[in-house]
Amino acid sequence: MSKPTTGTVRLQKFLAEAGLASRRKAEEIIQSGRVKVNGLVVKELGTKVTPGRDLVVVDGQAIEVSSVRRYILLYKPPGCVTTLSDPQGRPTARGYLSGVEERVFPVGRLDYDAEGALLFTDDGELANRLAHPRYGHRRIYLVKTKGVPDEAALRRMVEGVRLEDGPAQALSAEIHEKVETNTWIKIVVGEGRFHLVKRLCEAVGLPVLRLYRPEFGGITVARLRPGHWRELTSEEVQTMRSAVGMSGGEAGRTALPHELPKAGRRHGHGPPPQAAVHAGTDRPGHAGDQRAFRENNLPAGRASGKPGGKPGGKPGVKPAGKERPGRPDQRERGGRPQRTERTERTERPVRPERAVPPEGSGQKVRPNRGSRQERASRGGQPPRPSGARPGGFGRRDTGGRPPRSRH
Repeated sequence: MSKPTTGTVRLQKFLAEAGLASRRKAEEIIQSGRVKVNGLVVKELGTKVTPGRDLVVVDGQAIEVSSVRRYILLYKPPGCVTTLSDPQGRPTARGYLSGVEERVFPVGRLDYDAEGALLFTDDGELANRLAHPRYGHRRIYLVKTKGVPDEAALRRMVEGVRLEDGPAQALSAEIHEKVETNTWIKIVVGEGRFHLVKRLCEAVGLPVLRLYRPEFGGITVARLRPGHWRELTSEEVQTMRSAVGMSGGEAGRTALPHELPKAGRRHGHGPPPQAAVHAGTDRPGHAGDQRAFRENNLPAGRASGKPGGKPGGKPGVKPAGKERPGRPDQRERGGRPQRTERTERTERPVRPERAVPPEGSGQKVRPNRGSRQERASRGGQPPRPSGARPGGFGRRDTGGRPPRSRH
């Protein structure tokens, strides 16, 4: 890992190297009067400090430059914001970095519904060079659009279009892959303007169904699932720093990967749960994290994923000598219990005599026709047996009457 710069440095660079924020954000913090140097409020951007000798305080907290940097690559899933906090309470990409105690911040941004590679680090100088278009950092995006795009639309995107905030263009735009009725377009841009790729596609009439960034700084998210992350190796960090003019490299030579990983499959309509992604293992972001989380949170006796299983045992095998509490063994019950006979229905009580309405009330007097048994005997039909119902499929004897039609 890289070491911080020694000697006298500008205040905004010192704050960026300390991992407080990017250099642009650090300049805003200084101009707002939130920074004190040796007890005095400093708002001038050209102020220089000496790390290890001058006391720099931001919002009442002393800032120190760590000797070791962290570089983390996250596969940002759709449905979360890139900022460290959100006033609307939406999930943040930082929430997936469980176990990371250092003050790391994202380099650049991805839209709320976009997904792909997102770099977190506390190296402010590297973050500034990767975000500033002057150092020639190229960004690759894969855009899923409906149908097959016209070659003229892709050519217009490269030649340049006029947007609300000025002219913009893509460094390259070509068809990457055709999938059924949709097409993936590979777009390379040289700046990280707000919603740049979406607005470029909209300007040439291409609807964006899905936006995916497979790499950042030449490092892809291969073998990473959405919501998982990994540490960059020292070789990857050195390559990234050299591509933007650090560590003796020449700026503008970002090596683009030859093969780009495909976007992860989408399950459901929301981002994966943040608490379940990195719980229970010593290697956050490893593929076994979700499995360990499930095993640690299932009820006793179900850690293997099947009823009656044990951790490390054969799944689905019920341990000998153990039975469910409160349920006797079937052999003790003497087999399956026999069904009890259906009880006969009781006779309905005879309806009492209706009260005669008073004269002049206007109500009609309904004659008492008698009980059902009496009405059946007067009509020449035998009374229906107790508990029987009118004819139909599976019914009892209807007493000689044809069953009712269901149609």
